[in-house]
Amino acid sequence: MSSFKDNFVWYELLTSDAEAAEAFYRGTIGWGARDSGLPDRRYTILTLGDTPVAGLMTLPEEARKAGARPGWIGYVAVEDVDAVSARVKEAGGIIRRAPDDIPGIGRFAIVADPQGATFALFKGSGAEPHHPRPAPCTPGLPGWHELHAADRESAFAFYTGLFGWTKTDAVDLGPMGIYQLFTTGEAAGGVSVGGMMTKPEAMPAPCWLYYFNVEDIDAAAGRVTGSGGRILNGPHQVPGGSWIVQGLDPQGAMFALVGPRVNVGSQAV
Repeated sequence: MSSFKDNFVWYELLTSDAEAAEAFYRGTIGWGARDSGLPDRRYTILTLGDTPVAGLMTLPEEARKAGARPGWIGYVAVEDVDAVSARVKEAGGIIRRAPDDIPGIGRFAIVADPQGATFALFKGSGAEPHHPRPAPCTPGLPGWHELHAADRESAFAFYTGLFGWTKTDAVDLGPMGIYQLFTTGEAAGGVSVGGMMTKPEAMPAPCWLYYFNVEDIDAAAGRVTGSGGRILNGPHQVPGGSWIVQGLDPQGAMFALVGPRVNVGSQAV
């Protein structure tokens, strides 16, 4: 995992209805699915061909009792989960689940930044099989990582201190403020992989939002609503020419899609 250090390497959906959520994302994004084979839990691997892309599992009962709701979590690769977890806490962050092992897979921890946005830390065991990664813009792969922070500048300082992420371009969104693009570790090659912004007041809490590539934004938006999901925003165009939609799946987890508009004259869903 060293070449992926400080990069997002895995995405996980915690949901209230695993079977229904699997059907929704398979139909909307086109993923395949297989059982992980983990002995202690039902954990579904969502795949693009033979390549694992994300995981899906039922929200644990203790998390639900603590008020957790369905949502996506991104995993960032680190060299030492325990040491980085300690640095999260020292920087004012929160340890939501202390470092623990997944036998045969690796070590992980669930944490949150000082403003409450949740993410995970991960160190692979080296025993997991290697799968050649398709090109970054391939439909079905994660295409963008977006932090909606209570305060963008202090949030950026936290992630820079923790992972060494650096700023790239800044986009002026007018009344919505600055949208700061960033790049992560060596595997990103200096290319922007996401953006950070101060969240709108209507958004209840800081969070990470993950965008998945699709081949046609309008067709994908239609699949969202046709499968019981809800479009919150879009489709609309973003700098660089791509189009995005932000939505909720039928269980209430927020997600987003990014891709081209194939039919230029088509209307937003």
